[in-house]
Amino acid sequence: MRTITIAIDGFSSTGKSTLGRQLANYLDYVFVDSGAMYRAVTLYGLQKGFISETGFDSEKLIASLTDISLEFVNNSEGIAEIHLNGENVEKEIRTLEISEYVSPVATLSEVRKKLVELQRKLGEGRGVVMDGRDIGTVVMPNADLKIFMNASREVRAQRRYKELLNRGENISYEEVLENVTERDNIDSTRQLSPLKQADDAIVVDNSEMNISDQFHMILQLAKDRIAGRI
Repeated sequence: MRTITIAIDGFSSTGKSTLGRQLANYLDYVFVDSGAMYRAVTLYGLQKGFISETGFDSEKLIASLTDISLEFVNNSEGIAEIHLNGENVEKEIRTLEISEYVSPVATLSEVRKKLVELQRKLGEGRGVVMDGRDIGTVVMPNADLKIFMNASREVRAQRRYKELLNRGENISYEEVLENVTERDNIDSTRQLSPLKQADDAIVVDNSEMNISDQFHMILQLAKDRIAGRI
């Protein structure tokens, strides 16, 4: 059976990573969560003091990019988790604090260049599912199947809010909605590789879809593409 490349783009908190992992696990493909990579770089900046409430020293972060090593390592359940300089930081990168700073980090051309190069290497010569903001337009413009995911801001904020509460964060829905709105604006208007739908992407609005229905719908699209039916 031939393998294909699958690009999943879309707004924050649309469930791109959940879908990507499901597809990769079912198809036995490599899964690359590009958003986790930008979050890990953001975490590094926070750890080193380049990013704080008082400012963002982008020049120091850029100068330190050669000191940052990123890789995905499967855990005991076969789920790929991101490691920053050899340390599993999957939990640390999912906080609202990281969410508040990741979009400005992702606007830096030097950061995007480093991570896009790594993402392309991870996707070479194999079946791969990759999610992010610019996968179908920049990282894998020749992907065999492109999905663009969306949902209303209120639905996305509610999903993110529940996720953060389950992780024990003390946060309000209003704060999460504000963060989602701000990230939408930054991601869509940044000069370099803005979030946008690829011309040949299939748009999926999952505002009223559950995870199972969404997975089976897009899995069928992948199967059809693998078989050459579409």
